[in-house]
Amino acid sequence: MKLVTVGTVAFDNIETPFGRADKVVGGAATYISLTASYFLEKQGIVSVVGEDFPTTMLETMRKKGIDQAGLEVLKGKESFFWSGRYHYDMNTRDTLETRLNVLLDLDPKLNEEYRSAEYVMLGNLDPVVQAKVLDQVESPALVVMDTMNFWMDSAMEKLKEVIKRVDILTINDSEARQLSGEHSLVKAAHVIMEMGPKHLVVKKGEHGALLFNKNRVFFAPALPLDEVVDPTGAGDTFAGGFIGYLARSGDHSFNNMKRAIIVGSAMASFCCEKFGVERMLELKQEEIDLRIQQFVDLVDFDIKLVEG
Repeated sequence: MKLVTVGTVAFDNIETPFGRADKVVGGAATYISLTASYFLEKQGIVSVVGEDFPTTMLETMRKKGIDQAGLEVLKGKESFFWSGRYHYDMNTRDTLETRLNVLLDLDPKLNEEYRSAEYVMLGNLDPVVQAKVLDQVESPALVVMDTMNFWMDSAMEKLKEVIKRVDILTINDSEARQLSGEHSLVKAAHVIMEMGPKHLVVKKGEHGALLFNKNRVFFAPALPLDEVVDPTGAGDTFAGGFIGYLARSGDHSFNNMKRAIIVGSAMASFCCEKFGVERMLELKQEEIDLRIQQFVDLVDFDIKLVEG
């Protein structure tokens, strides 16, 4: 198994100033796995759903090479549900309702194939659950972790224990400041990497993403879009493109991580074009190649210094 992703597989109600979609398929693991499927022939998913989750979507995911030996379906129970409303700037949102439902019963047990996975993606979840996955994997080449401010507020010590054990942490800029206690993102990155990760990715939404290691920094802008329909899942889509590209290439150098940042940013831009995972189900390789080239063109330039 090349990649194993742990996270939520869920339903979302989404309201933006420009539209609304009710009970669309969402969840961190869904976005990550669907995006990574454009780079990997086979991967595994670790999550839990209720019997209300559509079998048609599960079959679609199987056809995209997403193995579901780690996806438990609990009879008589409902899937995790989130409802949110975005503000006009589309960068901020209000959570209207969260129903944990089956997520309360998530107790991951990895089979032999999953335990030997080369790459592990810890989607946003309770750090106790993330730790249980790390306790079972054998010797992954790379572990990437996502988290959020909720766990910083409610389970900081458990969160820091997991952060010690990962290679790359991906969080947004406000979360980086909260986790580190530093306002400057450069200072925040150094504090966070002292906690254990070798690399930090700071997602800044429509303002791009930053990649840090001990000595270097890389910035990738976001692609200006004509219209943003729904930004839900963009961060998870970014993570799926990022780890999917790294897993396919097998190259973990800083220069290749820069490429992975561009790929992740390109995939995230697609996600915003329709509600839920709809856009991620219909992509063609030609579209992906063109979007990545647009990002390359956005940042590629020559400069001549003016003398005297």
